[in-house]
Amino acid sequence: MVSLLITNGIVVTQNSDREVLENGAVAVDGDTIVDVGPTARLDEKYDSDRRIDATGKAVIPGLVNPHTHVSDILLRGSCGTDRGLYDWLFNVKQPGIAAMTETDHEIAAALYCAEALSAGITTFVENDGELPHGALDTMEAKFDAYRTAGARSIYARGVRDLPPDEAFVALIERISRRDPAVDTPGQGRYVEHIDDWLDELESLYDEYHGTADGRHEIWVAPAIVEGMTDDGLSETYQFAAEHDVMTTIHTAEAPVQAGGALSPIEHLRNAGSLGEHALLAHCVQVNERDLRLLAETDTRVAHNIASNLALGNGFAPVPAMRARGIAVGIGTDNSTLSDTVNLLADLRLAGLAHKGHHTDPGVVTAGEALDMVTIEAARAIRKGNELGSLERAKQADLAVVDIDAPRLTPSPDIVRALVHQTLGSEVETVVCGGEVVVEDGTAVGIADAYPDLLDRAREAAERVTVASGIADGSV
Repeated sequence: MVSLLITNGIVVTQNSDREVLENGAVAVDGDTIVDVGPTARLDEKYDSDRRIDATGKAVIPGLVNPHTHVSDILLRGSCGTDRGLYDWLFNVKQPGIAAMTETDHEIAAALYCAEALSAGITTFVENDGELPHGALDTMEAKFDAYRTAGARSIYARGVRDLPPDEAFVALIERISRRDPAVDTPGQGRYVEHIDDWLDELESLYDEYHGTADGRHEIWVAPAIVEGMTDDGLSETYQFAAEHDVMTTIHTAEAPVQAGGALSPIEHLRNAGSLGEHALLAHCVQVNERDLRLLAETDTRVAHNIASNLALGNGFAPVPAMRARGIAVGIGTDNSTLSDTVNLLADLRLAGLAHKGHHTDPGVVTAGEALDMVTIEAARAIRKGNELGSLERAKQADLAVVDIDAPRLTPSPDIVRALVHQTLGSEVETVVCGGEVVVEDGTAVGIADAYPDLLDRAREAAERVTVASGIADGSV
């Protein structure tokens, strides 16, 4: 007897052989996959508490999002985003986030989970540098939403221990349309001594890591190289290594960040902040020496194709990274920039954009693109043995995708169809940790707990954008 049996589907295993089972089945018991194989064999072998008929559907691993910002979702579409990194950061994101209440953050978390889960994302790494030190009540409100959703949520606590230098303050003053002395990122409540951050991190880890039946984790997110002392970079990496988690940091995103005597990658290396416990977001402005350092240290990368393009920052050299064996996962980053929390929709963008940029139609194949939201994304967050493929003994995270639609007909190559023909709205059922968290395209836990979620989100977004000045363009 097993708890769940999914039969008659096209099972895209993403195992080491990238097997696709045309009439396949997946058996789940508790939170674990216990068997994957032909429907005829599993049907005969197992009785089940629940059965899902996946006829006309693809069964894929739950998608892994290695870099995202959750609370920004309330700012989506509120103003023009045709801005560079710092213009967007100081005139859109920062004033908007600063106007949010604890309840706003909770509603944002619920809305985010509803969208992410319904697009097949079962694991996400939240880089939360938006909250000041000590904002524990707000964090708990967000964690409540994640538990309710049933998502596998990794909360990387944002840390900043270095006030900006005079040149950076001057840059803020030139860019900002508001008083730079008011709530400027990197000043006041956002900067604390590294010891204070580590104390908070220890408390967060002790209280929340491994909760929600093991689906919730605590990581650490030093904000940016420019916002951290070398001691801060070193000690946050040591925290991650000692607790067997990861650091995640925004790195070499825009040209302005890569013009120093040392590249950001070299800086992190010298500060003892590269290695298997480091996940670097972006890595757009990097060179061959940087890639060598990443490969030698087994450092991983989150590639945020949509936000990099939206900000005009360029292309991360993903093909060169993958050729060196660097684990790369595709992240959705800020929904104010990438517009949606939808990795399936981003796959076509990633594949086609790199083909055009590199003038090489084979530079990112459909299979390679799918890898970067499944098994390779799992490896990028050090969970390749647990997530990212449909194999015996792995966590039971999967999505059932309806492919019985005109735009998916014909689809003789299911992997290519998933990458180039889906919109992300075809996800019908999602299982996370053996629990059905999406049915008929709806995130059931969120729908039950927040029956008026969309109305509440609209109201909160309007209030926040008006209060922050984003809505009328005053920032």
